[in-house]
Amino acid sequence: MAGERAAQNSGVEWTIVCASWFAQNFSEGFLLDPVRAGEVAFPADKVLEPFIDVGDIADVAAAALTEDKHAGQLYDVTGPRLLTFADAVGEIAKATGRKINYVPIAKDQYEAGLLECGLPRDFVGPLVDLVTTVLDGRNAHLSDGVRRALGREPKDFAVYARETAASGIWIGTEPG
Repeated sequence: MAGERAAQNSGVEWTIVCASWFAQNFSEGFLLDPVRAGEVAFPADKVLEPFIDVGDIADVAAAALTEDKHAGQLYDVTGPRLLTFADAVGEIAKATGRKINYVPIAKDQYEAGLLECGLPRDFVGPLVDLVTTVLDGRNAHLSDGVRRALGREPKDFAVYARETAASGIWIGTEPG
């Protein structure tokens, strides 16, 4: 927020693009291995998120950099619907035809699991604090940033899941 205000009050031309959770966290980020393993244990319980496809963010940023009409705009970009992490994992399971479970866990369980995987404590502590702070419900809203910037709707998570499943990235490593 302070950074946004500084840009807006700087006297230079600006465009700001804000996003929340990326859909690609499930296929290119820290949730890929759990999805492949068939179980995503994460401290999000029933928190609603407007998962945004990074392609939509890139399209908005490219438009802002190449078209004058975006000067002075703040684009809050979200996907078209709110989903829990369980909903998102369910969409991935449906798209892959695999059984993939979402298991809500407590912050301390998540931290212990990351430490058991060998991640350094000085990395894990701040990461867990960030994840659990951001997942406080603050993003549980939809916005029109993609539509205002591009004149089209953002990609739905189900479309992302089907396209990503077709790539084979989520081929499982679960037993049996």
